[in-house]
Amino acid sequence: MHRFRITVEPLTPGDEAVPLQFEADCHDDMVAIARRMKGRFDLDDESSKAFAIGMKLFGEVILKNRARLPFRELRPAWAEFMKAVKAARSPEAGSSGTVLSRQE
Repeated sequence: MHRFRITVEPLTPGDEAVPLQFEADCHDDMVAIARRMKGRFDLDDESSKAFAIGMKLFGEVILKNRARLPFRELRPAWAEFMKAVKAARSPEAGSSGTVLSRQE
């Protein structure tokens, strides 16, 4: 299990909001996954990182709360989505197409 500190810091001029910071557990190394996702799905670098980190954070919440609504109903669709993401090929994945290490 890996533990991460997530920080969301407003960058818009004049935005006086205090940064939001929290810690999250993940069964995968989210940093390594974000790096391996680079160049996939025709996303720019920033979008690729946001997609990978957001997906892993959301997936952990779904797994942790899989018996609760609405996560219980979402889980089958999430599993199909993760299969599609993992099946997508990338230059880094070679012939296997694998970039993400575990199924949600």
